[in-house]
Amino acid sequence: MLDWEHIFATRSSRMRASEIRELLKLLEQPDIISFAGGIPDPALFPDEAFKAAYNDIFSGSQVGSALQYSVSEGYKPLRDWIVGEVARIGIECTAENVFITSGSQQALDYLGKLFLSPSDTALVTWPTYLGALSAFNAYEPSYDQFSLNGNRTPASYRETAAKNGGSVKFAYLSADFSNPTGETIDLEARERLLALADEMDIAILEDAAYQHLRFDGEAVPPIMALDISRSGGIENTRTIYSGSFSKTLAPGLRVGFVIAAMPVIRKLVLLKQAADLHSSTINQMAIEHVASRGFDDQVAKIRKVYSGRRDAMLAALQKYMPKTATWTRPEGGMFIWVTLPEGMDGAELLAKSLATEKVAFVPGKAFFADGSNHNTLRISFSCTNDQMIDEGIKRLGRLVAGASVGEHPTLPII
Repeated sequence: MLDWEHIFATRSSRMRASEIRELLKLLEQPDIISFAGGIPDPALFPDEAFKAAYNDIFSGSQVGSALQYSVSEGYKPLRDWIVGEVARIGIECTAENVFITSGSQQALDYLGKLFLSPSDTALVTWPTYLGALSAFNAYEPSYDQFSLNGNRTPASYRETAAKNGGSVKFAYLSADFSNPTGETIDLEARERLLALADEMDIAILEDAAYQHLRFDGEAVPPIMALDISRSGGIENTRTIYSGSFSKTLAPGLRVGFVIAAMPVIRKLVLLKQAADLHSSTINQMAIEHVASRGFDDQVAKIRKVYSGRRDAMLAALQKYMPKTATWTRPEGGMFIWVTLPEGMDGAELLAKSLATEKVAFVPGKAFFADGSNHNTLRISFSCTNDQMIDEGIKRLGRLVAGASVGEHPTLPII
């Protein structure tokens, strides 16, 4: 048999199966209460609106262009709608600054390919979105933890990057209700990051997948909006803003977008042409149809449901989780981050949980570039009802309480 390993590119050794994607298979098991996948509740999809959208496309004059090849930049009416939508949060741009991708995950892959040479450094939060690490890993970077409290100097980042054989290219972060912690970066920290990026002359990749899912608290301007304000216009910015319709309208259509200065957009278009030519035209048309007719109502609906589930999960954690554990209290999004007592291992706890309590979650170490912080886990409230949340957290709290007094789980991961 052919030995495939010796002819694979060296970058393939850094490709890993997503722990989250594997855990999503558990959703098919009826006896499992899953807090694992941070996925939207399909009961909240605007399915009737999409039925009407596709019907209008197929019954009208657009059907030919909907099924034809299209421009790599994306469907112009959708880009125009995005321009108007982001203007509401301080991002002034034109349609030429908007680039449509096949989900925001493709945007992360393209940006990794565009900026990272082998051994270059990506600054990331600790923890950070697992999908970003997976996307960047193929381009063989090093990672360094960037501090949001400003206690590291640009020289220290440069020195670490040089030791790893490259230079710092960008800082990546999710500023609002981040995956996995659910936390939001405050205004002062955003401004510090911009100052750091200016001094180091690096890009900022702002992942805004959860931008619309604020339940309470005061909204904070996007980093790109701050950048535009201080630099005088989008063409002078170093921030690259990526968004998605997956968390608001429908993830299965795979429509995301990037907003950036034109030099970045032009390069992304070239990457798109080489990869898949363009994102699905008919799906872009359907997204524009639904968004332009009812986006605000859809967002209000999902906020109301998810905020109630967030509240239910926080209440259950307070009721059932031992005092030796702590957790975040997000103002929006889909996630809560739990820190277990020192010495506990989230992956081992998951193994026992699946075997004995039938509760799934994501071990926290997957979100750390160095695989550290084993005593953490991510739980999601987006796809469970109040009864499931109460029962699932009760079981999980019972398991954590038992493990913290010596019942150390040792079953293998399944």
